[in-house]
Amino acid sequence: MHKYLLAGVSAVALTFSVAQAQEFKFPKGEGAFSWDALQTFADAHKDLAGQKLTIWGPWREGGDQEQFLSVLAYFEDATGIDVEYGSSENYEQQAQIDAAAGSSANITILPQPGLLADMASKGYLVPLGDDIKARVEAEHAAGSSFVSLGTYKDAAGAPTFYAVPYKSDLKSLVWYSPDNFADAGYEVPQTFEDLMALTDKMVADGKTPWCIGLGSGGATGWPATDWVEDIMLRTQSPEDYDAWVSNDLKFNDPKVVAAIELFGSIAKDDKKVAGGAAAVGTTDFRESPLGLFSVPPACYMHHQASFIPSFFPEGTELGVDADFFYFPAYAGKDLGKPVLGAGTLATITKDSPAAKAFIDFLLNPISNEIWMAQSGFLSTLKAANVETYANDTLKGEGEILLNATTFRFDGSDLMPGAVGAGSFWTGMVDFVGGKSAQEVADSIQASWDAIK
Repeated sequence: MHKYLLAGVSAVALTFSVAQAQEFKFPKGEGAFSWDALQTFADAHKDLAGQKLTIWGPWREGGDQEQFLSVLAYFEDATGIDVEYGSSENYEQQAQIDAAAGSSANITILPQPGLLADMASKGYLVPLGDDIKARVEAEHAAGSSFVSLGTYKDAAGAPTFYAVPYKSDLKSLVWYSPDNFADAGYEVPQTFEDLMALTDKMVADGKTPWCIGLGSGGATGWPATDWVEDIMLRTQSPEDYDAWVSNDLKFNDPKVVAAIELFGSIAKDDKKVAGGAAAVGTTDFRESPLGLFSVPPACYMHHQASFIPSFFPEGTELGVDADFFYFPAYAGKDLGKPVLGAGTLATITKDSPAAKAFIDFLLNPISNEIWMAQSGFLSTLKAANVETYANDTLKGEGEILLNATTFRFDGSDLMPGAVGAGSFWTGMVDFVGGKSAQEVADSIQASWDAIK
């Protein structure tokens, strides 16, 4: 594989020439892929042959990088554009350094909306225009949510659309063992009311409903922030969630305190969590789902994101030994089907016809399907064929995203680092350790006030 440096990036950043690095992963014309859509795209951009496009992104090792390169091969073939993709260990910082130096790649892809907002405010991002904005709203599930996620204030303070979603992650999941549910006569809950009733029934049956572990080294506490964020989306409006993330709704507002208390009704109840409440703060999050697989089960449910099967016992067969269901919404509240997640956003940081063509490509189903058919990629693009997903687990997760009425990014990732990756984490550990929700919320709000 030929490797060379992108101008303006650090010496540890390697760039891969797609044409030399990647053959077609899937033969054109075969399978359930949207080949006609690819041809339509090619016909619309056939005048770009010979142009160059540089892309800077987060995928730098293992499968993710190879899979992204496999997608780029189809873009190159369709347009004749020569693509160079680069990344580095500190890709976020490098993106900012290159932008400040005026040496950005044409396309910058990052998983941090807050960082992109900062870059937009400094004039480092190129507006994508009303046509792309309208397409994202119409062509993605929960499209208005993704328009909001890609809209930031420009250097003059005007809200402007800059970023399109590409590759989503799903957090609103509950993992369980189908065999354990069947043996006990339990059914998958369809509403939040059902979920709470099932939790109580398990306790009444002498069983432990939940496994929860907040341990994660220096990041201990983050799994609890996902719980609170998911609960906020199920008890309050999307607008309240956004206001909370920006601190227009204070962290110690009664709405937020109530969400923390609802989490505590499970995590601080010895009968509802494996090992009792004292184990929640000390159990490593990677070990916490193992109770699903013990005999007899140490727990029956585990709230965690789509990545958690990486820490299931070796040989676990998804769909058989373990499965998931959507962390359900309240039937008694008019809040639709909200989903908590994360993902990457693509922006133009150096304008060119090739850059505009690439943004158009990301709205073409083939750009999603090629990666969907491999691993680790979930799509909210309605036109992407779910039959191309590599397995039923990915397909099921993708369908949850497609059915979402609201998508909201992980709140702690959007908050200032001192809060989202600081006092929020530690506050949740203090909460399960015995402090009240009000005390913890007051402390987190005080930390936010201290950095304003």
